[in-house]
Amino acid sequence: MSQSRNTPYDVLEVGQTASYSKTVEERDIQLFAAMSGDRNPVHLDADYAATTMFKERIAHGMFSGALISAAVACELPGPGTIYLGQQMRFTAPVKLGDTLTVRLEILEKLPKFRVRVATRVFNQRDELVVDGEAEILAPRKQQTVELAELPPISIG
Repeated sequence: MSQSRNTPYDVLEVGQTASYSKTVEERDIQLFAAMSGDRNPVHLDADYAATTMFKERIAHGMFSGALISAAVACELPGPGTIYLGQQMRFTAPVKLGDTLTVRLEILEKLPKFRVRVATRVFNQRDELVVDGEAEILAPRKQQTVELAELPPISIG
């Protein structure tokens, strides 16, 4: 098991940053399609995707959104954070094999433990693929939690 330690509201500082990275694999696309119900062939069918403007399969846009959620929940502010809202603009396609890095930056501390956070996702070429901003409710107390180990999942 791994641990995650949060950063409570009182300790958060404007300009503070964190990041979270993951490589997009075939398994991720299949699981995301199964979980979300989004079976658009541009994500799942190479022959179909070849006829599109992308010329190859691409990851679901909201897969990048899910990585932003993971970064906020596990990195900054971390466990105990509550999402209030998220804006996203997709600026480039994400392809299988891309390594995505979510970069978070605290933009503003608002009243009642609310915080504005820049949520940007870059690929391995440092190209911006998602530009966004979240509003979250930051945790009030410092805590360290164990992150659950996920069971193996078969695709079939």
